[in-house]
Amino acid sequence: MQKYLPIHLLFLALLFTGCERSECSECVTSSVASQKQTQPFPIKRIASRVADRLPNVHLNRDDFDDKLANNALMLFIDSLDYGHSYFLATDLAEFRLKASFLDDQIKAGNADFAHVVFDRFKERLDDRTAYAYKLLDEGFDLDVDETFRWKRDKEPWVETKKEWDELWRKRIKNEVVARVAALEAEPEEDAVVSTNVVEAAEVLSPIEFVRERHKQYQLSIENNFDEETVLQRYLSAFARSYDPHTDYLSPRGVEDFDIHMSLSLVGIGAMLRSEDGTAMISSLIAGGPAEADGRLKAGDQIIAVAQGDAESVSILHWPLSKSVRLIRGEIGTKVVLTVIPAEDRTGTRQKKIDLIRDEVKLEESAAKGKIHEVESEQRSVRIGQLVLPEFYADFNGANNGDDDARRCSIDVKRILQEFSTNDVDGVILDLRNDGGGSLSEAIDITGFFIPFGPVVQVRERHGVMVLSDNDPSVLYKGPLIVLVNRLSASASEIVAAALQDYERAIIVGAKKTHGKGSVQSVFPLSKLTDDLGSIKVTTASFYRIIGGSTQLRGVTPDIILPSLFDSLEVGEEFLDYALKWSQVRLAFFRSWEKPVLSMLSELRARSDIRIATDPDFQTFLAKRDRIRERMETPVVSLKLSDRVNEILAEQEIENLQESLLDDTESEEDDPILSETLHILADMIDLSSENR
Repeated sequence: MQKYLPIHLLFLALLFTGCERSECSECVTSSVASQKQTQPFPIKRIASRVADRLPNVHLNRDDFDDKLANNALMLFIDSLDYGHSYFLATDLAEFRLKASFLDDQIKAGNADFAHVVFDRFKERLDDRTAYAYKLLDEGFDLDVDETFRWKRDKEPWVETKKEWDELWRKRIKNEVVARVAALEAEPEEDAVVSTNVVEAAEVLSPIEFVRERHKQYQLSIENNFDEETVLQRYLSAFARSYDPHTDYLSPRGVEDFDIHMSLSLVGIGAMLRSEDGTAMISSLIAGGPAEADGRLKAGDQIIAVAQGDAESVSILHWPLSKSVRLIRGEIGTKVVLTVIPAEDRTGTRQKKIDLIRDEVKLEESAAKGKIHEVESEQRSVRIGQLVLPEFYADFNGANNGDDDARRCSIDVKRILQEFSTNDVDGVILDLRNDGGGSLSEAIDITGFFIPFGPVVQVRERHGVMVLSDNDPSVLYKGPLIVLVNRLSASASEIVAAALQDYERAIIVGAKKTHGKGSVQSVFPLSKLTDDLGSIKVTTASFYRIIGGSTQLRGVTPDIILPSLFDSLEVGEEFLDYALKWSQVRLAFFRSWEKPVLSMLSELRARSDIRIATDPDFQTFLAKRDRIRERMETPVVSLKLSDRVNEILAEQEIENLQESLLDDTESEEDDPILSETLHILADMIDLSSENR
């Protein structure tokens, strides 16, 4: 039976820490080892079934053919060598000669070519690691005026060994210059003293730091890429040639799926993302062990993990899911983390922190409400900000008859009722950074603001369905703004599009939303055993009630505000083989009784004047322009004196990029929210004038 997934970019994490689901590192290690000892990995059955199922269940039903195989080959190569630094052009020419045969090989259950490419990659990795050590032993002249092209994902692979060596000389020198410049630009401060710090970790010189990074990367490839891992990456390249959200999930990949989606650290209460080969803390969960302990904080980078009093294991360059496995464990057990503190940009100060694992209930993604007092041109108004980080729903709890099962629609309804009790004059539905979630929750929440009617259209292979809100009641009828950004995706786009099409709300935010207008389903490759894994396949796409898809184009706000995302490659259109935009017929619906679009020109004019004269917003624009300048400059200086000057600007940009996922905290630190509050205040004034 197929398992339908909620619409998503980010899932709600259920942070339980016991071993009931065999998710702690000890359970996983033993079960995998046992499986490998008793039976070989069934590559032939897996490969042939993937080739058979993908064209039959994917929305577009594209053939599993030579064109697909050529695309898959390049995706697989890029997954190993994204920076185009390890392989040579001669390697690529050799591989491409075989490309047209790969689809037939997979159909026959033959995935041997994956190891041909991977074994060549390991040869090149060993060669380049040895060469890096040689360069580090010889040292560099950091006063030479030269540059390095850091952005190489679109660059051709080099032709000759001479070009290869020169590329790597500059690459390794760049890493050393970056570390030395960081030390000079931000001298090491005294380490923070804490009675709970287990011990200070070893401090490495810049040369040894770079050497250790390359050593750890080499070890990571050797230790983490077993037969199952290579096959998952290879078959996923074929799957992603259909679209970027289609995947092959190996048996371990199926188990890790929720971890990848939630980016969660189970057992210590923190949210994690991959960053520069480390596991970086993006935020702490309220009430979790880490938050209660007080020593870990957002921006800290975990580089090693120990179980109790055992020796630490480096997790540099590990897959995120494997790092999570090592950190999670049974309630009451101790885990020791080696971290680089967030305030240490150089990475030269490290410390070890011990924590006791405990059960964590995630409140990070729960809907939240806040009331702001804003001065309009006519009076002081009260505006309710309703922040919804994702469209969550505890389906398991609901299916098991749990009357208290968590649903975001219930939380949103409660907050709107509280706003009504507190006599708010307007509401901002803040969907920034909301990557999606439950489709049914999105429909229910849309229904809080409109009478009954269609909300979204869904196209599957066999036709188009119109999904509607069937509740004629309207929970909130007042002035409404939906605030979005580039990370507002899927279910967020459905809600924003529907409220825009009904002319019920004004949409405010970045130039466009993410543009993910597709639905994925998971199909096990076998109903009898789980040792073949599953395929995650795009099976449907979303359409607005006016007929156009949210795919690629997303939702264009009625009032566009500058965004720190403007110069970053964030959005569906930047993903390889993204589905194309399309449209279906218009669904019948009636516009809101008091359409808001008539006041748009006046609202835009007032907003433009405020932005042009607001010093805080001008500072925000200057920061955005700094990001644009940096991202549009593909080279960096390898001269130390230049780099010391550049490193301070780079650090500021890194801070800004990290803050993109956490920009809804307060009006004072959030110029986008501040301006949106004033836009809604203007809207309230204009609505009063038109009564």
